[in-house]
Order: sequence, then C-alpha cells, then structure tokens
Amino acid sequence: MFSQTKINLRFLIMTVALFSSLFIISCEDDDHDHHEEEHTDAEGFILENSAGVQVYKEFKGAQNGSITLSVNETLELTVHFLGDDGKELEHDEHDDHDEEGELKVSGFNSSIATIEVEEEHGDGDDDDHDHGEEMALEVTGVSAGSTSFKLELMHDGHADYTSTTNVPVVVQ
Repeated sequence: MFSQTKINLRFLIMTVALFSSLFIISCEDDDHDHHEEEHTDAEGFILENSAGVQVYKEFKGAQNGSITLSVNETLELTVHFLGDDGKELEHDEHDDHDEEGELKVSGFNSSIATIEVEEEHGDGDDDDHDHGEEMALEVTGVSAGSTSFKLELMHDGHADYTSTTNVPVVVQ
C-alpha cells in the first residue's frame, strides 16, 4: 500500500510539474509576441513649420507655443514625437512593418480652421529633417477666432499617444 501511495504521489508531482512547465512556456511565448509588436513610447511631440522652426511643443504634459495664422493662410507642420529623454524618436526606415502609425486630429472647429493629416516625403536636401516619410499636418485659417485640436498617434486601432492638452490654433 505504501508503494502505491508513493507511485501516486510521484505521478501527481510529475503531472503538476508538466502543467507548470507548459504554463510558464506559454506565458513566455505570449510575452515574446507582445515585444515583437511595435508601439511608439512617446512622451510628447513638436510641431515645426516648413523652415524647421518649432511652433508648438508638448512634453510630459507641459505645453509651449501655439499655431497662429491668417484667414486663408495654410501652414504645413511636421510632427516629431519625443521620447522620455525629450529627444526625437527615430523610426526605422527599413522596418518590415508597413504601418508605423498614423496621425489623427479631432475636436477642432472647422469654421475657424481646418486641420488635415498629410504624408510628407523627405527630399534628401536637409539631413536634419530627412527621415524618408514624415508625419505632417496642414492647417488652414478659415475665419478669425480660436480653436484647438487633439492629436493622436494611432496604431492597430488604438492610440499609442494622445496629446495631454489640445493644441491651440489662433486665426487672425
């Protein structure tokens, strides 16, 4: 009887060890899959005009600047996301992922200004700002007044980054 109990105990221990090992391995595989998926870990962003001058910055909740333009004026602004250290996050031009993320804007009053997302292509002339394809916004003044917009970096149906405050736009 003692040997039968000893055999049952060994079987139980081996069964628990096997299932525990399979559980641990499956958790490691899940973790591995999540690390392969690319997400932008941004802490802020900068909007620059076509001359490369910063017109607006948001970093860790603090904001500086605003977008100011005249009625019927159009500004093209490139969007540069910032990492935890405040430096621009670079994207890998040779990344196998076709979709790095896309910009989304919302919340603005289109009777004051329109804000559209566009894709800007680097021209190779400006080494500091040529990253292949850049994310950009086109802001057009419609009538005098002020509005604001929320900026989001979308990836796989969810926002990897959302502006903490709305970006102010003043049309004169």
